[in-house]
Amino acid sequence: MKKVVLSALCVVMCMLCVQAQETEKQEEGFVFTTIKENPITSVKNQNRSSTCWSFSGLGFLESELIRMGKGEYDLAEMFLVHHTMMDRAEMYVRLHSEGSFSPGGSFYDLIHCLKHYGIVPQEAMQGIMYGDTLPVHNELDAVAGAYVDAIAKGNHKKLTPVWKEGLRAIYDTYLGACPEKFNYNGKEYTPKSFAESLGVNPDDYISLTSYTHHPFYTEFAVEIPDNWHFAPSYNVPMDELMRTMNYAIEKGFTLAWAADVSETGFTRNGIAVMPDADRGAELTGSDMARWTGMKPADKRAELTSRPLPEIKVTQEMRQQAFDNWETTDDHGMLIYGKAQDQNGKPYFMVKNSWGTSSQYKGIWYASEAFAAYKTMSIMIHKYALPKDIAKKLGIK
Repeated sequence: MKKVVLSALCVVMCMLCVQAQETEKQEEGFVFTTIKENPITSVKNQNRSSTCWSFSGLGFLESELIRMGKGEYDLAEMFLVHHTMMDRAEMYVRLHSEGSFSPGGSFYDLIHCLKHYGIVPQEAMQGIMYGDTLPVHNELDAVAGAYVDAIAKGNHKKLTPVWKEGLRAIYDTYLGACPEKFNYNGKEYTPKSFAESLGVNPDDYISLTSYTHHPFYTEFAVEIPDNWHFAPSYNVPMDELMRTMNYAIEKGFTLAWAADVSETGFTRNGIAVMPDADRGAELTGSDMARWTGMKPADKRAELTSRPLPEIKVTQEMRQQAFDNWETTDDHGMLIYGKAQDQNGKPYFMVKNSWGTSSQYKGIWYASEAFAAYKTMSIMIHKYALPKDIAKKLGIK
């Protein structure tokens, strides 16, 4: 009988030990509390396509429509992609292939599309003509890229007037043709009349960045391949960029966010932080021999497993990372709120376009250090600017 009791006690003690370890492990992880959350539409999935700029840009527009009291919309990403890639191909050919033709893009592509082509709801253009349920653009990108290179890089003395029709046929085949007219909620629209019905003024939206190779409080086109329109951004000091981002959220606005996500601190599971990798052993509590022997992926997991001290970001660091290609225009997302971890450190709440299978169901938490270091640019409504910064930029 005593043996039975002792065995039972051992089992109970083991269970309690495991529970304690699990509780400790949970406490070591990230625990977020929402501080401010502005309305967004549902998380979408760009899947195997390089169209984050379209998903995040239209997610931003959808949030703006909610903020403006216009209701909730689901807008067609592939309408924007179709028109943008046709225009980008024309620019690439005009530059005799000296520019860039790739499936990436910038937030200005949305502004240009609204002005020149309009927009349509998702139901008017599903954008998938190849029997799948999510975008798969590997084949499309290869075919369109080869076609455009054959035009731009070919030994042609004169181009035919129909080369753009051939390219349009490719995009029509994979994405569907952009509708000239459609019915929505019992009313007939064109893409332009539908855009006008939304009541959004494209000229109300501005882009901000922060780099020292151009004067502050002036405009310049950020020198990245996907800014093929050479669209200008207002240049402000890093602290004013961060103040604007926080101010916008506080006042009920969202932000289209272009950022570098290639850093160790940006995980596939909802975390974006800038822990000091040089102090990795110290920060994670590892002995140096164990730390130096770890694989990069294991180091990354250690550094992003729980809140850790982060690097102090400076304007000079931002500039150096941009100049030496450490900061690149990787990904477009939507910032829509603020949260804090269990230690009181603030984070931006970010809507991504990678579906909902991640830990926070498609939401990322980006620390202010990560945002300060890795923000390429933001697009906001001009009224989301703090008044003193708007005055410095001459924006009314």
